[in-house]
Amino acid sequence: MTAENTHPAPASDPVEDLVTVIPAGGVGSRLWPLSQPHRPKFLLDLLGTGATLIQDTVARVAPLSTRVLVVTGERHADAVAAQVDVPRENLVTEPSPRDSMAAIALAAALIEERWGSQVMASFAADHLIPDAASFRAVVREAARVARDDKVVVIGIEPTEPSTAFGYIEMGGALSGDAREVAAFTEKPDAETAAAMLARGGYAWNAGMFVVRTDVLLGHLDRLQPTLAAGVREIAAAWDGPARAEVLARVWPTLTRIAIDHAIAEPVAAEGGVAVVPASFEWHDVGDFDSLAELSGTGADAVSIGRTAPVGAVAARGPLVVGGTKPVVVVGVDDAVVVESDEAILVTVRASAQRVKDAAHALEGA
Repeated sequence: MTAENTHPAPASDPVEDLVTVIPAGGVGSRLWPLSQPHRPKFLLDLLGTGATLIQDTVARVAPLSTRVLVVTGERHADAVAAQVDVPRENLVTEPSPRDSMAAIALAAALIEERWGSQVMASFAADHLIPDAASFRAVVREAARVARDDKVVVIGIEPTEPSTAFGYIEMGGALSGDAREVAAFTEKPDAETAAAMLARGGYAWNAGMFVVRTDVLLGHLDRLQPTLAAGVREIAAAWDGPARAEVLARVWPTLTRIAIDHAIAEPVAAEGGVAVVPASFEWHDVGDFDSLAELSGTGADAVSIGRTAPVGAVAARGPLVVGGTKPVVVVGVDDAVVVESDEAILVTVRASAQRVKDAAHALEGA
């Protein structure tokens, strides 16, 4: 379920002062056993299209910016380099996970060291956006708003009262399509999500941030000074002989915190965050339920990453991923059968969120 770097970047019309950052971290534990610590979700071709999620992401952002940085773990650096056409010096490796703020802040500090203050756009490596042109139009608008000292988030128009995503409460109108962010809401329960959608004025928080590097680091200086000082020290040494020593000494001291808690929420309370609403199709591909939906599973069986046949008897819409032997599902609707080199998973779509605990079930077995 991996792919080589065979997908050339599309023709570009880059935004002159824009640098794209792609944080490529996280395992994707709800997609076990496909996704593993040594083979995270972003390195997989989940839909069988011939492109992995990170390849699709790089191709989508390439027309926006001539400079793309990927931030990933040291253990995944070679695999990322094999899949995407990013200069090796723009592959920023973390010795250990320190959550999203450290990764994005290090990229911001490194951008300033190399090119001075720039507009930085951060997009996760493992999301699926079929309409790349609409995505890029929204990013261009977000970059325009970000030049006016704003932290900008892209808000996805909700299609249902999902409990899997955080929400952005949109406030007053700004210039163009942008609006103020009144507040962020963590993943709500079903009743709260339905009430928010009924009231209107809410968007899904897809974790897409566009901000000038000096604005981001300035907020960090106030709100997370230890983290800000640490990433500046690492960035200053990154392109020189002291990188390894400084990284080993400073990186473990950085505060482990998500960008939502470190920057988005407190700065929104100060009136410094804007949202650009987006209506393009967006998928987190976070579990096998969403993968089945994207694969078109209705009444028919769907198979991904396999050539052996799949059959169903009195069973609606099974999804079978991987494996080389024929599979028949009998009497179980919405079944999910997944085979990797390491393990076999059998579940149903309604239990997809519980797969994150599956690997622990084998401990001591």
